[in-house]
Amino acid sequence: MLDVILALLPSVVAGIWFFGIQAALVVLVTTAAAVITEYLMRKGLKREQTITDLSAVVTGLLLALNLPPSIPLWIAIAGAVIAIALIKQLFGGLGQNFINPALGARVILVVAWASRMTTWTQPLTDAVTTATPLGLLKEEGLKAFSYYDLFLGKIPGCIGETSVFAILIGFAYLLLRKVITWHIPVLFTGTVALLTWVAGPEGFFTGDPLYHILSGGLVLGAVFMATDYVTSPMTRKGTIIYAIGCGLLTSLFRLYGSMPEGVSFAIMLMNIATPLIDRYTIPVSFGGEKRVG
Repeated sequence: MLDVILALLPSVVAGIWFFGIQAALVVLVTTAAAVITEYLMRKGLKREQTITDLSAVVTGLLLALNLPPSIPLWIAIAGAVIAIALIKQLFGGLGQNFINPALGARVILVVAWASRMTTWTQPLTDAVTTATPLGLLKEEGLKAFSYYDLFLGKIPGCIGETSVFAILIGFAYLLLRKVITWHIPVLFTGTVALLTWVAGPEGFFTGDPLYHILSGGLVLGAVFMATDYVTSPMTRKGTIIYAIGCGLLTSLFRLYGSMPEGVSFAIMLMNIATPLIDRYTIPVSFGGEKRVG
């Protein structure tokens, strides 16, 4: 958990650099609310305290990085409470949740407060906009930002998703520390790249896969949420199915859905499918019972 926190710090710093004090407040408040909620839930359920395992800090940070910098702080706190109390602790705590807590909380916030969750801030200013790169691409077919700006993070978006450069620093750190492997992030983003290139706006093979990779929450989701040990498959074959499924669903949501982004919903659906994937990809031990179904 400490390694994940350290890997998230470049994205936290980038988010504060581009969006200012409001982003810092969202990160601090959401993380504190997650830790306090975990403490109170464990105390209320009369279970051993687990705040020292730092998983609540990770959940709070991930949720904050998936929120717009202009989000009211009370909604950020509500999201942290939902993530820890409803999705994590009521299902038994760390290791028992069926979806990533931060991801599930973000989806609930999007459904409950859609307008608040889709109000964006221009980086390095206080100007408010309703358009992200993916939003402009979907609604107007307009590529309003350069690849350079997309890579560095000088675009409207959630606090931690805009700077691909910062996310990749964290990705490299996690790989070096062997906390995760490359398989899920690369297969996930590779599937999105292939499908958005093939199903282009002007016919087959006319899409811009690089624009899709650098826009929205794809890289953040692929590196930090799709790789969650608890909610991703245990086998290599299962991991491949899971990652490609995430990429396929993300592409379908982006290209044909009503919203320009689809990463959170795609990962959540594949989280739910993980037990089924494990069931059919974990080999039966020698001499064990034949798998039924």
